[in-house]
Amino acid sequence: MQRYLDYNATAPAIDESLTAFTEAARTASGNPSSLHWAGRAARKLLDDARDSLAEYLNIEPGSVVFTSGGTEANNMAIHGWLSKQEPGKIVVSAIEHPSVLQPLESWAAKPGWEVVSVRPDRNGVIDAETFCSHVDADTRLACLMLVNNETGTIQPVEEVVAHCRHSEVATLVDAVQALGKLPLDLSKLGADFVSFSAHKIGGPKGVGSLIIRRGHKLKPLLQGGGQERKRRSGTENVPGAVGFAAALGMLDFGNISAIRNGFEERLAKALPEVIFFSREAGRVGNTSMFSMPGLDGETLLMQLDLAGFAVASGSACSSGKRDASHVLLAMGVSDLQAQSTIRVSFGPEHTSEDRDALVGALVNIRERLKMMAGAS
Repeated sequence: MQRYLDYNATAPAIDESLTAFTEAARTASGNPSSLHWAGRAARKLLDDARDSLAEYLNIEPGSVVFTSGGTEANNMAIHGWLSKQEPGKIVVSAIEHPSVLQPLESWAAKPGWEVVSVRPDRNGVIDAETFCSHVDADTRLACLMLVNNETGTIQPVEEVVAHCRHSEVATLVDAVQALGKLPLDLSKLGADFVSFSAHKIGGPKGVGSLIIRRGHKLKPLLQGGGQERKRRSGTENVPGAVGFAAALGMLDFGNISAIRNGFEERLAKALPEVIFFSREAGRVGNTSMFSMPGLDGETLLMQLDLAGFAVASGSACSSGKRDASHVLLAMGVSDLQAQSTIRVSFGPEHTSEDRDALVGALVNIRERLKMMAGAS
C-alpha cells in the first residue's frame, strides 16, 4: 500500500480544483486581454478567481497579482521593490526558503547593500525582539516567513510586521506553508508583500500569487505585455487561477495535529534515540522533522520509498542535493545529524492506521539496517 506523506512539498490536487481547472480550460480558452467575447469570458473567470482569493484573505482584489508560484512571487517582491530603493540594509531570517535567500545573495554582492541574517533559537523560531533590533533607518526590506517549510514552526510575523510598519520599513512574508493551515487576515497583518502557492492547498502546480499592499509599486520582473496592471507581463494562467480559487479552504488541517503528535509519541517510545526538531515550538499541525542517528537521511528516504511511503529529507526545492538543511544548520544542528533527517508532512486524509504503519516501517528499517551493518 502506498502512502503519501509529503504535503509540505505539494498537496495532491483535490477534485474541486481539478473540476474547476478543467472546466475553465474547456469553456474559456480565449486570451483574457482580448476584447472579443472569448476574451471577455476568460477575463470574467480570472476576475472572479481574484475576487475569491481577495475575499478569503480579507484584502482588496487589486492587491492580488497572479504568478507562476511562490518562487516567482518572492523574486518579484524582492527584485521589484529593491530595484526602486537606494542602497541599504536587508534583514532576513536564516531559515527562509531558497527563493528568498538566493535572490538576496545577488543584492548582497551589489555595492552599498548589506544583508543581515538572523538565526533562530534551537527550536527553529526567530526571536522577534532580536530580529527587530536589526531594523533601522537604513533598512529597505525585512523578510520573515510565516511558517517554515521544513520544521513547520510558526514565526512571530505579527510582531515583526508591526515594528517594521512603525519604522516605515517594507516587509515580505512568505506565507506559502501557512495557507490552509492557519487563519489568515492580511488586512490585520499589514505586511507589504505576501506570497502564496496554489499547489500547497490542493490547487494546480504552476500558479500562485503575490499580494501587494495598496500604494506600493514594483519594477516588473517580467516585461512585455503589461498584464496584471503592468505588474506581471505574460498571458495569465486562467485555468490555474480558477483552480487556485476553487481549492481555497477545501483542505481541513484542523485535526491533523492529533495524528502528528501520536506519531511522534509512538516513534519516540519505539526508538528512543530519535531526535525530533522544533517539538517544543509552536508548529502547524501536520509537520514532523526528525533525525535517526547513525542513518543517512537519503538511505532512509529510499528505504521508506520502497516500503510505499513518500516522505522528504528537507525542502522539495532542494531535491537532488545532498547538502544538509540550511534550516537545521541555522538552528545549531550538526552537519552529520542534519544529514540523517526526515520530514513527514501529513494530510487531512491520514488516520491512526497511517500513523502506526509509518512507525512500524521506521522500526523495521532501523532493525534491518542495523543487521546489515553488523553483518558487514
